[in-house]
Amino acid sequence: MIPAPDASDTDTGNGRLVLAATPMGQVDDASSRLRHALATADIVAAEDTRRTRALAQALDVTITGNVVSYYDQVEAARTPALLDAIRAGSTVLLVTDAGMPSVSDPGHKIVAACAAAGLRVTALPGPSAVTTALAVSGLPSDRFCFEGFAPRKHQARLDWLTQFVDEPRTVVFFDSPHRLADTLVDAVDVLGPDREAAVCRELTKTYEEIRRGPLADLAQWAAEGVRGEITVVLAPGERRVPAVDDLVEQAEQLVAGGLRLKEACAQVTEGTGVSRRDIYEAVLAARTETD
Repeated sequence: MIPAPDASDTDTGNGRLVLAATPMGQVDDASSRLRHALATADIVAAEDTRRTRALAQALDVTITGNVVSYYDQVEAARTPALLDAIRAGSTVLLVTDAGMPSVSDPGHKIVAACAAAGLRVTALPGPSAVTTALAVSGLPSDRFCFEGFAPRKHQARLDWLTQFVDEPRTVVFFDSPHRLADTLVDAVDVLGPDREAAVCRELTKTYEEIRRGPLADLAQWAAEGVRGEITVVLAPGERRVPAVDDLVEQAEQLVAGGLRLKEACAQVTEGTGVSRRDIYEAVLAARTETD
């Protein structure tokens, strides 16, 4: 039996896009609102239509609307027709294989298009690997950033990891089980062996596993091979304040290249927490000593 919708689900005056979070592993995590939406939406846009039909069957729900595929490769082509349906008064339900649509899953394009067109967008909250991993990681959760999937290629991954050296927020990202070991080895090289992290595998599923510890230990564990869906959580980095002498040298190099001293001091101190005035005075003092 489908529960009666609340007031927010019964506004049929206009069409709308509904983003619905789906279970990551346990079917019982599905909300009653998701059940109702699957049963009543005019159109169900699914990342994988077979998985969505299997989910509905597991929930004892009959999908009465039209089911269409909506995955990465067809997002751009499918979006205009779905917008037309919303304009005509239809409710379009967007679901992905697991978790919240548009979070490293299809959805962003149609949400942006609806927003630009002034069409209503709402969401049925629920499971998300990002916040679930953050919550169980044991790492600070008051400030965090989500970085999608780690890059596939080695050099791109090294460059990507470099931005987290002194990142003051906890970092959450996804990775392939086949590349996790390489990612963690690269993280050790860039971020250091002692940086705390957590690797969350198969969240909410039967073989859920959460490994916490320094990156060096996690890299050693992952070298033996890991399976399943992976979410990694990195502890915040510590801001490194550069030495004044180093900044003075950098400023002088910029001056030699044609910049005014004030501009050079502003450039080398940007984002460091060091006063550009202090560096300006340090440069003048260093010049006096060498005269």
